[in-house]
Amino acid sequence: MVAPAFEYVAAGSYDEAVRLLADGGDEAKVLAGGQSLMPMLNLRLARPELLIDINAADDREPSVTGGVLALPALTRHRVLLEHDLVRRHCPLLAAAVAHVGNLRVRNRGTVGGSQAHADPTSEIGCCALATGAQVIARGPGGERTVPASELFVSYWTTALAEPEIITDVLIPARRPRQGWSFQEMVRRTSDFAIVAVAAVVELDERADTITAARVALAGVADRVVLAGPELLTGLIGGTLAGGTLPGGTLAGGGPAGGSGEDAAAAAAARIAAGLEPADDVHASGKYRRRLVRVLTARALREACARAAGAAP
Repeated sequence: MVAPAFEYVAAGSYDEAVRLLADGGDEAKVLAGGQSLMPMLNLRLARPELLIDINAADDREPSVTGGVLALPALTRHRVLLEHDLVRRHCPLLAAAVAHVGNLRVRNRGTVGGSQAHADPTSEIGCCALATGAQVIARGPGGERTVPASELFVSYWTTALAEPEIITDVLIPARRPRQGWSFQEMVRRTSDFAIVAVAAVVELDERADTITAARVALAGVADRVVLAGPELLTGLIGGTLAGGTLPGGTLAGGGPAGGSGEDAAAAAAARIAAGLEPADDVHASGKYRRRLVRVLTARALREACARAAGAAP
């Protein structure tokens, strides 16, 4: 297939790009890495009259200030995978990006473009929810901060206004006694995720009691989703057996806990029960719910083990 004809403009700054986008209205699209837009152009699923290239708008590198990892929107997936600051302060994201596409996609795709595209199978979007990330969006009226939990609306739809462009992704830096895990099932390497799970768990000062947990999922709805806190109540307050997770067992842990009960599996079952994934050519909804149960329990156990120092 060949893309339809369009006008091309390379913006030298975000302000210029915002102005061009506002002037172009519905007929304008932003080009960052192009790994989602270009296939849509070639298949004529997108027919913009104006393509605004923002690759010259920013050349900043990832940085850490005040406990926040700041990722410029044009940060390539490859940089997320390899950069020392990302690997130290958000190892969950670095691990997840290894599952994104292939080498060519990771060399061109950008963190901001991934967020703006809002693919419901997005590994990066899944991590943004699990870590409590935020994006900075710039529009004609200036900048505003949008939590990732409010950004994703539906299939390829975000809460961004039409002339807004993501300029930064802000992720809370990993804290002491915080563990993480990313689990994904695909049919073939580089395929879109059938189900992906990102989990973050925090322990108390003694590193034996769970004080906080977040679980995000991709491939199960019309957007990446964050498990409600009520689904994790049986996990919060639970203690690790002997400071580790032998067999994945958690003791205690509230109403769904109880000595000897696998609270990770119980939380995973509650999360799966509340989902209604659609059937498609890749998998049935029933299979996806089964994957949610298995992968979520696995992710919670591994996150707890990392938080307790029992995993690399």
